[in-house]
Amino acid sequence: MASRGNRVLVPEAKEALNKFKLEAAHEVGTPLSEGYNGDLTSKQNGSVGGQMVKKMVQDYESKISK
Repeated sequence: MASRGNRVLVPEAKEALNKFKLEAAHEVGTPLSEGYNGDLTSKQNGSVGGQMVKKMVQDYESKISK
C-alpha cells in the first residue's frame, strides 16, 4: 500500500490547523513548537492528536444537539 503522507486537502486551512494543533498541545501540556518537534515522544504527540479529536467531537455534538 502506497503512503499518501500528510497532505492538506484545503490549503487555505493549513494555518488554522496549525493554530488548532498548538492550542491542543498547550491544553495537554505538550511543549509543541513551530517547526521541528522530533524530540517529542509518541505519547506526547498522541495526546495532542487525541485532544484535537476530542475537541472536534465536542464541537460536532454541540452543533447537532441544537
